[in-house]
Amino acid sequence: MTKPSLPELLHAAVSSVGGVERPGQVTMAEAVAQAIDDPSHLLVQAGTGTGKSLGYLVPALAHGERVVVATATLALQRQLVERDLPRTVDALHPLLRRRPEFAMLKGRSNYLCLHRLHEGVPQDEEDGLFDQFEAAAPTSKLGQDLLRMRDWADETETGDRDDLTPGVSDRAWSQISVSSRECLSASKCAYGAECFAELARERAKLADVVVTNHALLAIDAIEGAPVLPQHEVLIVDEAHELVSRVTGVATGELTPGQVHRAVRRSAKLVNEKAADALQTAAETFERLMELALPGRLEEIPEDLGFALMALRDAARTVISALGSARDKSVQDEDVVRKQALASVESIHGVAERIANGSEWDVVWYERHDRFGASLRVAPLSVSGLLREKLFTDRSVVLTSATLKLGGDFNGVGASLGLAPEGTEGDDVPQWKGIDVGSPFDYRKQGILYVARHLSPPGREGTRGDMMDELAELVEAAGGRTLGLFSSMRGAQAAAEELRSRLDSPILLQGEETLGELIKAFAADPKTCLFGTLSLWQGVDVPGPSSQLVVMDRIPFPRPDDPLMSARQKAVEEGGGNGFMAVAATHAALLMAQGAGRLVRATGDRGVVAVLDPRLANARYGSFLRASLPDFWYTTDRNQVRRSLAKIDEAARADGR
Repeated sequence: MTKPSLPELLHAAVSSVGGVERPGQVTMAEAVAQAIDDPSHLLVQAGTGTGKSLGYLVPALAHGERVVVATATLALQRQLVERDLPRTVDALHPLLRRRPEFAMLKGRSNYLCLHRLHEGVPQDEEDGLFDQFEAAAPTSKLGQDLLRMRDWADETETGDRDDLTPGVSDRAWSQISVSSRECLSASKCAYGAECFAELARERAKLADVVVTNHALLAIDAIEGAPVLPQHEVLIVDEAHELVSRVTGVATGELTPGQVHRAVRRSAKLVNEKAADALQTAAETFERLMELALPGRLEEIPEDLGFALMALRDAARTVISALGSARDKSVQDEDVVRKQALASVESIHGVAERIANGSEWDVVWYERHDRFGASLRVAPLSVSGLLREKLFTDRSVVLTSATLKLGGDFNGVGASLGLAPEGTEGDDVPQWKGIDVGSPFDYRKQGILYVARHLSPPGREGTRGDMMDELAELVEAAGGRTLGLFSSMRGAQAAAEELRSRLDSPILLQGEETLGELIKAFAADPKTCLFGTLSLWQGVDVPGPSSQLVVMDRIPFPRPDDPLMSARQKAVEEGGGNGFMAVAATHAALLMAQGAGRLVRATGDRGVVAVLDPRLANARYGSFLRASLPDFWYTTDRNQVRRSLAKIDEAARADGR
């Protein structure tokens, strides 16, 4: 039997979901197949509605080698495992004459721990363990969640937190889960043979396609101990998120609460001298943190340096003592010891990293109203790490609706550790970027309106003219507005102001769960939804409920953001344009994601309104506009009001 062609396979997969191949999807599938065969690396910008999941799944399944697909959001992971992969495998089976297996794999803390469920949680203040089900009042929310999780444990086949509906709080889940550091290991655990996390790993080892998340991909790359099975092809979906997710995994934190928790957990398991040294170091660190002012530490102050070295040395002594001493008077000693070791090792690792002081790290203080001060350390750049760990020994395909910023892929490529496209060299990963377009006609479906007449946003204070403009636009649109704000304070001020001026209901992020807010927004076209970062990227509401997307200002990073300002300064010291490479690229990515909220289906019509005149007037405005969908562009406020009124009138005529 002749091997089926890629067009045949794609046709079968798309037909199985009742669709037809789109030109962009075909182009993408061909490019992915080529990159896998070469092998080389590929960046694919595929607009909303392209069908990019099938655009990479079909060539990957046809290739026959193991593939890892890493995504940023839970929603896409579930879509792949519950919808796209089952349908695609069924459709391709008659042509491929084999049935590829697939599995989901996440970090250990995402799975129910049977040991913790049945044996209880090590308690910080006392010897032994306590039964969390007894400790929580059955009438409390926590108690009800714990009882529900105990019942669920008898039914679930996966133990995966995301299969528990409705979900539970982080606090409740922490009662029945462990981190990889706290895990006893399957060989030492009484429940090792039934462990959900271990079973997920075993399924992944046997699967042809493993679906995971960016965080686990980062852990696999950074920590050196393989978590993912060997694979020949890596596909990174939602790739615009990858750098921030890897940075998050590579970021360390020290807080007084965390250090004192480590002291409590280890004190009764080690000799008095070791425990006292860690306690003293913890108290010194806490006194310093009480005086800490938010901001970057370009050099470690002498007193902080001494405190960190004392913490590091005391933690090292406790780690050694935990490894050698045994105390049979402690109930379930192995579990208590493992939790103590995990806490102290974390303290040691971060204290040592900051005390050693690398030019490639950024260190800063943060202060939170509720949680107090913390000391944080993050890599100045993850590009070298990604180049070394990601782009060797396999083909890598990175795809998203927003990878081509300012007109090319080199900005995103640089953040991933890739030299400009076409650069030759023995140690230079070879890659190419393609934009397969979108099935939407953006120039006919949408307008990009920049309110050029407004005053530029300042650091402080309410922009009265901006509020007037926003109210007039929302009124013209008949509600139907998604308001994307660069700060929570801005979103709250706008919601408060417009609630007093307009009849349209205004929903505000934080007043209800995000899922409930989006559901309410989609259900009533007259309703508006205002919020910050998660709305810029996480809202998919096609149809008449979202016909006006408003951005209050260009979302540059805050000038006092320690990591972003350090990255900007590093680019400038290397002779580059730090503002364009860091701040403008960050803003372009967010604006492209935000503008993408408008057109989600072929029948959608509407306006993206940017209430920041700098997008029209500043030199960098053209770079930012080139990163957005190709909407019809105007600065004419009257034209936009007329257009919004017509769109609203047409929607109401359709009864929507």
